[in-house]
Amino acid sequence: MKYCAFVWLLGLSALFGIARADALSEASALFERYVALEHAFDPAVADLYADDALIVNTRLYPNGESVDLKVPATEYKMLIRQAMPVAKATNDTSEYSDVTYVEEGRGFRVHARRHSNVEQHTSPLTLLVEPDAQGRWVIREELSESLAVPPRPQAAQ
Repeated sequence: MKYCAFVWLLGLSALFGIARADALSEASALFERYVALEHAFDPAVADLYADDALIVNTRLYPNGESVDLKVPATEYKMLIRQAMPVAKATNDTSEYSDVTYVEEGRGFRVHARRHSNVEQHTSPLTLLVEPDAQGRWVIREELSESLAVPPRPQAAQ
């Protein structure tokens, strides 16, 4: 009897391991799609976000202060769609490095370093990705940092 229970547990743990490997593959594929769509300046990147995703951007000011800005997901998705043509016109791209995946809940937290080629600034990016109710992998949370650019002085008229 003990042998049967051991074999059953071993089989169950193997199945769980396969399921987690499949989930990691899904999380990785979602992040790769996110990067590819961004590099293609494709507004469809907005469709990768859940409608109720948590979006928090920490603005870093030259005086050392920081402010967390929360943006409703529906507004953020609209901003992404509006910004893509401008990003394309200015070739505003980012490169990602040090990408890691940490299991969290039903999904994975993706940690990366994002380097803005326009701002010449590298900052952390964290995405929580997991399947939605229909099983489609989506971004449930984005935590990012950006530099607050001081206003440029007005030219004398």
